Amino acid sequence: MRMAPVMFRSACRILTFVNTQSSANLQRVSQLVPRALLKQACAPSSSGQLSLKACARELMPEQSRGADSALYTPPAGVRGMTSLDREAFSWTVSVPALRIPKEVLNKLAAAAGPGLRFLPSSFSGAEAEALQKAGVPLEVQNYELRMTYENLKSEEVLRAVLPEGQDVTSGFSRVGHIAHMNLREHQLPYKNLIGQVIMDKTPGITCVVNKTNTIDSTYRNFQMEVLAGDGNMVAKVRENGVTYEFDFSRVYWNPRLSTEHERVVELLRPGDTVLDVFAGVGPFAVPAARRGCSVLANDLNPESHRWLLHNCKLNKVDGKVRAFNMDGRAFIRGPLREALPALLRGAAGVHVVMNLPALALEFLDAFRGLLDPGLSQDVGGLPRVHCYGFSKQDDPHRDVVDRASASLGAPLEGRCSVHLVRNVAPNKEMMCVSFALPKEVLFSNHSAETDSPEEPPTKKQKSDDTAD
Repeated sequence: MRMAPVMFRSACRILTFVNTQSSANLQRVSQLVPRALLKQACAPSSSGQLSLKACARELMPEQSRGADSALYTPPAGVRGMTSLDREAFSWTVSVPALRIPKEVLNKLAAAAGPGLRFLPSSFSGAEAEALQKAGVPLEVQNYELRMTYENLKSEEVLRAVLPEGQDVTSGFSRVGHIAHMNLREHQLPYKNLIGQVIMDKTPGITCVVNKTNTIDSTYRNFQMEVLAGDGNMVAKVRENGVTYEFDFSRVYWNPRLSTEHERVVELLRPGDTVLDVFAGVGPFAVPAARRGCSVLANDLNPESHRWLLHNCKLNKVDGKVRAFNMDGRAFIRGPLREALPALLRGAAGVHVVMNLPALALEFLDAFRGLLDPGLSQDVGGLPRVHCYGFSKQDDPHRDVVDRASASLGAPLEGRCSVHLVRNVAPNKEMMCVSFALPKEVLFSNHSAETDSPEEPPTKKQKSDDTAD
């Protein structure tokens, strides 16, 4: 009688295999074993007697790993490694096992329920009966299991390598084929090893980069170094059904803002006009145009402007987007001012998006006296502004409203809404304040050309995620 070894640790359920390639039958396998045991047990023998699907990774839930931590402890000799040696992550453990006839695997899988547990130390009456009916001898044997680098997750590799007691978080932002990390000081000696491990363990990642300490707030692209991979920085991403391409090393892109992009775009109606002052590569402009809006989009960074044009063509909305490459203040007091009178006489909505949270609130003064006071009687509605800002204050809601009010020269309390976009860092929030541009600002006799002839100086921001 052919036998298939099925192994398990004392704290895990025994897994009964389904001798088929059918995904429907695989769903019936509800018992748990360590991933590495399943992977070896599912492998076909040299004689080809087994044809079980290698399904370990899919069937091993995260919460079961704690019970098997001893299995996933690599040799102590890897501690402090700075250049990845995969062969050093090999060791052998002895685990209890049952041998189950191959012919009864389907029957056991059908009979096993979520509450049925087989423990090597003792079997309940129902468990013993189920095994005996299936012809499985109640004999626990030791099985020598060889573990390798392939059996480990990235966190397990890094926990074994980095000094004990230090943070081994291997989280990253994914931008197409690029894994973007923000390593801490104690992780830097191991940066190349970390990059290689992330690339090894993450399907589709072919380049790993680390953000350095400063971000250039002029163009919003931060300095980075390649930790592992081919160094190809031209990424292709898909967000909310829209495809974007760009050189990640020369423009700004934050995958954590996809929900915010979607939230604002959902406020728009076909026929509306969007005036995007800091457009980047188009995460607001392109989906707005796809929604049926007319868009004027601007960015100071020549590379962002180039990729914005590219993404408009890529998504077949280049006929709906006029793109500009100038300073945000010059865009407000130039193309935006020229377009606004006709837009305000129409019935459709007008939205101004100002997504440069490090500085955007300071640009609001550009709207002071933007239009001739004599035009105030002709407007049917007022443009709605969505302006982003960072806050480190205890009350970020009040902070951004007060700063926006000061820049506009008019109170916004009770005339605006504030949305918490995300927590950027401890005690640092990204906020969005939205409001109808007050008439007393838009048609004021005092313009920003007189009050604020120069825009705020360029700042160097710490790299604690100066997100757009």
